[in-house]
Amino acid sequence: MEGTRGWAEYWRDEGRGLELMHARFREHVYAPHTHDAYSFGVTDAGAQQFHCRGALHTSTPGMVMALNPDEVHDGRAAVDLGYHYRIAYIRPDVVSEVLADAADQPADRFGGLPLFTRPVLGDHRLAEAFNRFHAAMAGADRSPAGDLLRDERLRAVILAAAARGATRAPKTRTLSGGAQRQAAVRARTLIREAYPESVSVEMLAAAAGCSRFALYRAFFAEFGMSPSDYERQLRLRHARSLLATGNKPADTAALCGFADQAHLARWFKRTYGVTPGVFAQAAVSSPPGRASSPARPSIPAPLTTTS
Repeated sequence: MEGTRGWAEYWRDEGRGLELMHARFREHVYAPHTHDAYSFGVTDAGAQQFHCRGALHTSTPGMVMALNPDEVHDGRAAVDLGYHYRIAYIRPDVVSEVLADAADQPADRFGGLPLFTRPVLGDHRLAEAFNRFHAAMAGADRSPAGDLLRDERLRAVILAAAARGATRAPKTRTLSGGAQRQAAVRARTLIREAYPESVSVEMLAAAAGCSRFALYRAFFAEFGMSPSDYERQLRLRHARSLLATGNKPADTAALCGFADQAHLARWFKRTYGVTPGVFAQAAVSSPPGRASSPARPSIPAPLTTTS
């Protein structure tokens, strides 16, 4: 939506129980209203202000807005240039499920949903968690691999918000050393055996024999990355082997499960420092006086990450 008052983009993810918006407003004024969901947002530029709980609050770049369900608030620009922000609305039952999973106990034993006492939080770590979450949810990657990443980022931002701004922070439970190692290895084995197909977080948790939250903590502790990061590394290694044997970047992206060639290029350069095209050209060329390297196998070699 575009107009003299700015523009707005809106997404719904019914399966995850959330909605997202990315907008820039100058003249638009929100009437007093409520949501039946938690509202988490970050101001990217400019400044916005809103009334909530009988006071006027201002959010400037990098600040996080955290509103409880059914809280009345309005909103408008606080500066002449307006404001640019992103916001997500997450259903209470989704928040409850994530916190219960983190505590590894039924929701009714957790002590209820968290309440946020401050509508605006100056917390850079929480803002970063929200930015990663919003980018994953609004991103173009709708593949199973993208689904795993979105599940991880959704849970991460809920836990970060509850831990850093709520009246009742989650009391998370962790696995013992031996159990942690076993859970992480089981999940890694399933990811490798399923490749090039992606594995859902539910399947990984079932294979690991623990909650989804415990799995994330165990996997990162043992291997230094999340399950979605590990799976992406397999795809990137596969892409390297295909490019080295003459496959075109566009074909390689499709074969390795990336959303498109641009998606492959972004992650390839971020990981290896060069684009797929540059890498492919180097693979078919050889320095003067040297023979070309033998072709690499098309199946990615095992990752050797250790705890």
